[in-house]
Amino acid sequence: MDKHIIGEMAGTLWRLLNSDNRKWEFNEIKRVTGFDDARLGAAIGWLARENKIQFELDTDGQKAYLYLMLNVYIG
Repeated sequence: MDKHIIGEMAGTLWRLLNSDNRKWEFNEIKRVTGFDDARLGAAIGWLARENKIQFELDTDGQKAYLYLMLNVYIG
């Protein structure tokens, strides 16, 4: 995969997370986007590098959730 494709996938993921402001399960995102593990991992990595998403594990560590992170800067 080249960085342009990864950037497009990150955009797809960001739009999905932005469309419904809630916590999304990893497997739910895979199903909705059609991304395999490698593609979803690349898109998540892109958004994580830009500090745009937040990760959360449930209490027993069986499910992973993703959601958008709101960055507000007051100067």
